[in-house]
Amino acid sequence: MNAWRRVTEIGLARRGGIASRREFLRTTGAAAAAGAMIGWSDRVGLAAETLRQQGKRCVLLWMQGGPSQFETLDPKPGSRSAGEAGSIPTAVPGIHLSENLPELAAAMGDLAVIRSLTGKEGSHPRAQYLMHHGYLPMGGANLPTLGANVAERMASEQALDAARDLPSFVRIGRNPNGGGGGMLGVDFDPLSLDDPTQPPRNAKPASSVARYQRRLRLLDRLQSDFAAAEGTDVVADHRKLVESASQMILSEDMTAFDLEQESQAMRDSYGEGKFASGCLLARRLLESGVTFVEVTLNGWDTHDDVHSRTKDLTAQFDRPAARLLADLKDRGLLDSTLVIWMGEFGRTPKINARGGRDHFPKAFSAWLAGCGVRGGQVIGETDERGAAVIDRPITPEDLFQSIYHTLGIDAEHENLTSTGRPIKLMDKGALIPELLG
Repeated sequence: MNAWRRVTEIGLARRGGIASRREFLRTTGAAAAAGAMIGWSDRVGLAAETLRQQGKRCVLLWMQGGPSQFETLDPKPGSRSAGEAGSIPTAVPGIHLSENLPELAAAMGDLAVIRSLTGKEGSHPRAQYLMHHGYLPMGGANLPTLGANVAERMASEQALDAARDLPSFVRIGRNPNGGGGGMLGVDFDPLSLDDPTQPPRNAKPASSVARYQRRLRLLDRLQSDFAAAEGTDVVADHRKLVESASQMILSEDMTAFDLEQESQAMRDSYGEGKFASGCLLARRLLESGVTFVEVTLNGWDTHDDVHSRTKDLTAQFDRPAARLLADLKDRGLLDSTLVIWMGEFGRTPKINARGGRDHFPKAFSAWLAGCGVRGGQVIGETDERGAAVIDRPITPEDLFQSIYHTLGIDAEHENLTSTGRPIKLMDKGALIPELLG
């Protein structure tokens, strides 16, 4: 729970001048409540005033639970590991994907599929942390997640644009282990949406704009009194949050969250379901200036009935993911947008007694597209059963080095912990040169 949340939970009970930090927080919290900024403000990782260098963006399609590589990107037809799903040819001769992915197979010319990711973490929380941060949890360091680092590195104070009022990092769908701004602060926490078909909660003033702005001026006078007395630092942080929230909820750019602005034909083209709506919303937000959008599809922890469960899950992402790529390309955005599809690990070659596959970090798959990534290729190889990487092993650290490089971000950049300890965006791993166009 961040400081802003704490502020908004305190009621108004004050007369006379502001005497202490506690009272200041109590008073300004109530004033903020009057301005209808509550509830949403704990997500005011808006970084609203920052703009994006180089015009690059990123979408992470996150498969929560660990998708089976055998039923998606690395099918093994005819082997003991195959399961019930077959494989199909793609648009690129010689490359096959699971028969569960006909739309992505047609888009293979844009995809760089990695079949040789390898790691050691087989527990969900630690592996999810690793694949979001590039590091395992580190004592004494509140590390930023990938989206926060990308948003922060791409922000440019020299490129301020008052027309850009949206947050720089939006997360769509539940992902409790995805992380946030960490040591970068609340500015780079994601704005989280559970339902992409609904606008952010409490995102409209509860009164007229004129009355709302009068309340903001009152709030600012209260803050000035306290700042003059002793609370300059507290007031500065509080003003930053309030200004960011106000700027956003009064912005015309808020229509970016409204999928009803799209034609029925466009909405239909992405398919049905929350993940499909999340992909369409991701495209709208990227167009409106958001730097990093993460869209989560839950349910991949398939310890039982892997065939039917994976078939259902692939049906939820195959069409939306392929449509997102095509839509970005049609709008001239794919060359500057990196799209990443991955989960925390893969699944075992052996199908267990319940018809499922268990955790398997030793060999798993992901794909990338756009932003100069050379599509139409498979990188790395597993053995005939998918039990081991036999060519071009790639670690999570290699993948993060390559993501930062593709986005034009220096992975050697150091963030500082609260104790002044410098930590690089990535201190291990190597670039995957095959990805470069």
